[in-house]
Amino acid sequence: MSGTEDDTEIDDGFDADDIVIDDYDDEIEDEGDDLDEAEDDDPEADDEDDDYEDATEDDDYEDATEDEIDFVVALYREDGEPQATDLPLPLANDLDALTEQLRRLPGDAGAVGFVSISGEFFVIVRVRGKVVQVLLNDSVAAGDWPIARDAADFLGLDVPDDDDDSEVVGDLAILADQGVSEFDMDAIASDYDEDSGDLVLQIMDLMKFRSQFEAAVADR
Repeated sequence: MSGTEDDTEIDDGFDADDIVIDDYDDEIEDEGDDLDEAEDDDPEADDEDDDYEDATEDDDYEDATEDEIDFVVALYREDGEPQATDLPLPLANDLDALTEQLRRLPGDAGAVGFVSISGEFFVIVRVRGKVVQVLLNDSVAAGDWPIARDAADFLGLDVPDDDDDSEVVGDLAILADQGVSEFDMDAIASDYDEDSGDLVLQIMDLMKFRSQFEAAVADR
């Protein structure tokens, strides 16, 4: 009987390994299909892709170099006397950093920052406590320069196309209590044939800050 048990083999054509492997491969394919479908149907995944593309587009902006920055100057009044100080040039590329720096100054009515880039455009930022006002004299600059893009973002504006017309955006009354009416600001800021640094000088004359401003710029 033992010989019969040792020599007899039963072959029913059943190969367990083949079936397990085949089933496992099918499961992987099914899970992969389900994952692809989930990604296609996931709006958050689409939003993440859009955010990545937006961040990539932001990376295309190159900071203005020291040679391209005309000036970064802060103005304020201390005990009623006009004061002007030259600020670090990197602030010409970051509106938030510029705002924080202005908040530290001891102005009776807050502090005002002026940035001019490459003679092409200027940005005015005024900080009074928690109140922040911004003016960008050339909206088209937001398509090329970080500080202008920051100003447009702050104002809730889209970055313009290359073929859009230039316009003054922001608060035209930003310096109305400092001798610069909305009418005067609009007339000065929208003069795109003039160097932006010279336009700021016109504003300095109206504010009675000309000599202090020129002294601060000379310190650069």
